[in-house]
Amino acid sequence: MRAMTLRAPGPAESEPLALAQVPVPEPGPGEVLLRVVVCGVCRTDLHVVEGVLPVHRPRIVPGHEVVAVVEQCGPGAERFSPGDLVGAAWLHRSCGQCAHCARGSENLCLSPLFTGWDRNGGYADYMTAPQDYVYALPRNVPPRDLAPLLCAGIIGYRALVRSGVRPGEPLGLYGFGGSAHIVIQVARHWGCPVYVCTRGERHRALARELGAAWTGAATDTPPAALRGAILFAPSGDLVPVALRALDRGGTLAIAGIWMTPIPQMDYLECLFQERAVCSVTANTREDGRALLRLAGEIPLRTTTVEYPLEQAGRALVDLKRDRINGAAVLRVSPDPP
Repeated sequence: MRAMTLRAPGPAESEPLALAQVPVPEPGPGEVLLRVVVCGVCRTDLHVVEGVLPVHRPRIVPGHEVVAVVEQCGPGAERFSPGDLVGAAWLHRSCGQCAHCARGSENLCLSPLFTGWDRNGGYADYMTAPQDYVYALPRNVPPRDLAPLLCAGIIGYRALVRSGVRPGEPLGLYGFGGSAHIVIQVARHWGCPVYVCTRGERHRALARELGAAWTGAATDTPPAALRGAILFAPSGDLVPVALRALDRGGTLAIAGIWMTPIPQMDYLECLFQERAVCSVTANTREDGRALLRLAGEIPLRTTTVEYPLEQAGRALVDLKRDRINGAAVLRVSPDPP
């Protein structure tokens, strides 16, 4: 089968991914073999490829926004049947035994495994996944539109919850890529006015199209005090900017797995009056189920740019250089009937 493997971490422009022919994996106990249809391209993939995230598995196959068809069920795997349309996401498996898992916080598991970092992901014709960490997907939505929901959507939803915003309250979004263009739809469904701060007029235009109450540059001050905000851009310089835009008691949720250093902040200006800042770490399966329920209820629509599997490297460079309006997806096989 075809697989885009990481030869060695390096700048995306240096083509660290290489197309290889590798054996089709065998599903183990409780696992399913998936024939990949499309795979979203996430900024975390870029961090894996460029070595911002340390190597966990040599020659890893990235990709964790996977829409696929069940090809085969391993021993004891009875939740799905061959032909089912399913999704695989960033959380490949949690231990289920540590204190965090026991209280339902599997995203904080002490020994997790992640798709496309610890286990081969969706930049390939086939991959395997534990059946308990795979999501059933609807057939009436095109696979390329579903792919961004499986990480950008799930993480964005968790960040929205962590921001503490309630229906009708003003929300700020800093950065407007694959995740933010899904979150704004959920927030608008909740009746929240959304204020978008991002570089690039293309992104601001998409935000307005999706119902933003106001758009501005990344460092601009929104015209209303924010009850909550989400920082999607991996720029630590924007943390104090976003905190200054919060109302008293507001919360800033930082959605990235990595970001540049946060500069020194003035306490009275940025944090006093019970303003808060929190991080967002991975996701739980319940986050995924909740987001997918909302996807059908709203319904969510995604803006995608499609690349063939062999051009995964180009997609990552385009993502890095902010050329993608919405989310990028890799086409691996034709849509199922």
